[in-house]
Amino acid sequence: MFEVLESFRFKDLIDVLLVGLLMYQTYRLLRGTSGMYVFSVVLSFIILNYLVSNVFEMEMLGAILTQITSVGAILLIVLFQDELRNFARSLGQRQSNGIYRRLQRLFRSQKNIRHLDSHASEIVAAAVAFSKTKTGALIVIQNEADLTQYCQTGEHIDARIKARLMENIFFKNTPLHDGALIIVHDRIQAVGCILPISHSQDLPKQFGLRHRAALGITEKTDASVVVISEETGKISVAENGNIQTGISPQDLKNFLLNGNIEEHTDSDNQKNV
Repeated sequence: MFEVLESFRFKDLIDVLLVGLLMYQTYRLLRGTSGMYVFSVVLSFIILNYLVSNVFEMEMLGAILTQITSVGAILLIVLFQDELRNFARSLGQRQSNGIYRRLQRLFRSQKNIRHLDSHASEIVAAAVAFSKTKTGALIVIQNEADLTQYCQTGEHIDARIKARLMENIFFKNTPLHDGALIIVHDRIQAVGCILPISHSQDLPKQFGLRHRAALGITEKTDASVVVISEETGKISVAENGNIQTGISPQDLKNFLLNGNIEEHTDSDNQKNV
C-alpha cells in the first residue's frame, strides 16, 4: 500500500482529474437520453477492464474486455452523432463567446428538472381549449435531457407559460401551428420545432405525425409530451416511449405535477412501445 502511494506522482493526479472530468462531461451530455444506458455499460467495462488488467493481471480476460470497451465507445459515437455534432458546434459559436464561455459552463451545474407547479393549470387550460375546438397541439416539456438541438429547428421566443399564448400559437392556419412547442425551465423556449418521428410498427393506424413525433422525442430523451388530436380532440401524454390517450384534464394535471396519471385512464386507448 505504501509503495503505491510513494510511486504516485503529480502527473498521475492530473491524469485522474482529467479522466474524471471527461467522464463527467460525457455523463452530462448523455444524461436523460437513451445513450445513458450505453454509457453506463461502457463505463462499467472500463472499470472492470482496469481491475482485471492492472490489479488481478489477467492478460487474456483483460484483452477481451479492452476490445468490448472499444466497440462500446464506437457505438456511442454512431448512435449519438447528432448530439456530439451539436456539442462540437456550440464550442465555436461566437454568440456564446466560443470555448471560453463553454469551459465556464463545464463547472456549472445544470438543472433542467421540471418544476411546473405554478404553470400546470395554464397547460391544462390550453389543452382543454384545444380539445373542445379539436385544435391539434404538441407540447414538449424538457426534463434532464437537453433539447437545445430541437429548439434550434423552430422559432425562439422565450415567453411565459400562458394558456392564451399557447392557443394563439396553435391556432389553425398560423405559420407555427404544425410544429412542437418546447418548454424549458418553466418558459416557452421555442415553437414550430421539428421532432424525430417514431418508426415503431406497433402503433395504431389512427396515430398521425403528432403522436409519432411525441413518441419519437420520448424514445430519444426523457422529455414529457402533451398531444391533442386534431381529428378527435382527445388529450394524450407521452413519456419514456409510452403514450396514453383519452385522458381527463385532472389526469393531465397529475401527469404534469407528478409524472404519472391515474389508473382509470381508458385502457383501450393506452399504447406502450
